[in-house]
Amino acid sequence: MATLRFKALDEISRRELIETKLSDQKISGYFGADVFDRETMRQYIAKDAYESLCNAIDEGRRIDRKFANQIAQGMKTWAMERGATHYSHWFQPLNDSTAEKHDAFFEPMQGGGSFETFKGELLVQQEPDASSFPNGGLRNTFEARGYSAWDPSSPAFIIDKTLCIPSIFIAYTGEALDFKTPLLKSLQVVCKAAEDVCQYFDKDVKKVNVTLGWEQEYFLVDEALFLARPDLMQTGRTLMGHIAAKDQQLDDHYFGAIPSRVLEYMKEFEEQAYRLGIPIKTRHNEVAPNQFECAPMFEEANIAVDHNTLLMTVMRKVALKHKLRVLFHEKPFAGVNGSGKHCNWSMMTDTGVNLLAPGKTPKNNIQFLTFFVNAIKAAHDYGTLFMASIATQSNSHRLGAHEAPPAVMSVFAGSTLSDMLDSIEERVSDKKMTPDEKTDIKLDIGKIPDILLDNTDRNRTSPFAFTGNRFEFRATGSSHTCAAPLTVINTAIAEELIQFKKEVDALIDKGVKKDEAILQVIRKYIIASKKIRFEGNGYSQAWLDEAGKRGLESIGSIPEAFTVFNRPQYKELLTKHGVYSESEICARYEINLEILIKKIQIESRVLADMAANHIVPTAIKYQNVLIQNVQGLKDIMPDEYMELASEEIRAITKIAKYVKSIREHNRQMIDARKKYNNTENIIERANGYWDVVRPIMSVIRQDIDKLELIVDDELWPLPKYREMMSIN
Repeated sequence: MATLRFKALDEISRRELIETKLSDQKISGYFGADVFDRETMRQYIAKDAYESLCNAIDEGRRIDRKFANQIAQGMKTWAMERGATHYSHWFQPLNDSTAEKHDAFFEPMQGGGSFETFKGELLVQQEPDASSFPNGGLRNTFEARGYSAWDPSSPAFIIDKTLCIPSIFIAYTGEALDFKTPLLKSLQVVCKAAEDVCQYFDKDVKKVNVTLGWEQEYFLVDEALFLARPDLMQTGRTLMGHIAAKDQQLDDHYFGAIPSRVLEYMKEFEEQAYRLGIPIKTRHNEVAPNQFECAPMFEEANIAVDHNTLLMTVMRKVALKHKLRVLFHEKPFAGVNGSGKHCNWSMMTDTGVNLLAPGKTPKNNIQFLTFFVNAIKAAHDYGTLFMASIATQSNSHRLGAHEAPPAVMSVFAGSTLSDMLDSIEERVSDKKMTPDEKTDIKLDIGKIPDILLDNTDRNRTSPFAFTGNRFEFRATGSSHTCAAPLTVINTAIAEELIQFKKEVDALIDKGVKKDEAILQVIRKYIIASKKIRFEGNGYSQAWLDEAGKRGLESIGSIPEAFTVFNRPQYKELLTKHGVYSESEICARYEINLEILIKKIQIESRVLADMAANHIVPTAIKYQNVLIQNVQGLKDIMPDEYMELASEEIRAITKIAKYVKSIREHNRQMIDARKKYNNTENIIERANGYWDVVRPIMSVIRQDIDKLELIVDDELWPLPKYREMMSIN
């Protein structure tokens, strides 16, 4: 009997163990396990210190220095329990990457022995070397000091046994040397402006947060093929390569079955993402072969930006374990769709209301229209700045093609909402409305939820499209940080909301009823921003022609886009709200030019080397094979020689022509590079690289791609597109 009882207990224990393992396999069982979130903080920090930290996160208050040591001690204890041996301030310098300097918790003791320590002063602030990061002249090389300062609104996390503390990065003189500092400032400005406007509709609203849902596109390449391509290794894209006979034209990859090897990779990086609190929700095949996408749930914008940047690091590391390489370059393969990073922008109140989601009552829908119309007007007034915020050398390969929005701003609202806006424009006037007019308008506005349920569509050709409860900014490049466009969007919408409130308050002061005053200003903004609205195909030439007629600006080049931030009206917008100082705007302009020059310079050097040392020798080698074949035909069959050898002779002639062209243009490209390297003026240097060096690279590529179709496949020195764009 006892034996049976113990056997039963053993069976129960085994069953519990199995259930525990199954529970651990659920995402909810380990989500956020490596994050020092609020639930974890509560367990490791004293109550008063915990409350101080929560106030800092929720209300932007300073953390009392007396609590810093307690928070640091709790953070260290938690991290060491999870195997961490080092800590680091984790920040985002102006190079689309992350930076971290690891320090050990370990400290030696005088007289021998050691102990682990982590003080509040080390948590709050550190002094990494700032001289080697992009700074645009804000720091001299011999003035190395910079400060990284803890951002408590984004939780610390553990990765590779290191406690990472999200931080801002500033110069000794206080200027921002990162993407996060201006983002945080813009969030503060737009949230305050939104909170003030919300008071018209709901006095209970005390806080508004910007939310962000990003969509990350990327390519995967087999590691062996990647390592056989010097251009992919050094520039992130193929500088040569003829399109494959079959790529995306059959639309059979998009949303298709995920290849098994890729799926295993996805599972592993997703698992690490979940442990880091990144709420990945979606994965699927994208349009181009070997192109994929992942997307999370919406989060507060600051945390979402951190999570996107962190995930890119995780994805790169995990890819190595699977003998893959992940490509975030916007256009790694010519001729097929490139990769973007869609930024879905919205606002959420502390009462749980999405300010861009229609409600069930006219009052809620007037609130929705207020924020909806202000966002459209921001895109109208500052659309060129929106587009300039995503201008990068790598994104230039993607923008304007049939895969990404053109370099001119437009807003898609959906035909039904556009009709609603037109109706308000026609029916609301500056004169006092009759009770019947007010009732009719409110009845129409009250129908918005039912209308949107069936009629709201998505326009994938619009840079700034309304998609039901948020605006989707589609122009951001896959390698670029979301922080750059969000900083601009936040600031522009904040400016519109501030002006909106001033105008509504002025009407109310004149005796106009609140709802009527709001509708009058909404109507004014609808009229003022009407030309930015477009419901058709944003990829078409017809739209570009129409945009020109409407007076909408199209940015002609990336160097030109960089200058947009220096325009007086945009500089005033960014400085008056304290998002950037004038010196920071000037520094970022110079940094952007430097990065543009260096990237084209690197690509040009790699292309010159590959053309001279890989392609031309291979082409000549094959040409010699053909010459020998022709000579053999002449010796054996002299009477039929000309007819039999005609194709070989044509190939020999073409190879000679292309080799000559490659060599000539290679010399021109190198000479142009030398010329502009010696140009002191950075603007002239950047324009020279953009207008002269870059086009020569395109000519060299065309000749190489033609040679690829002629030269024997066994001799060709590089993996071809058909090989790289297939993972088995």
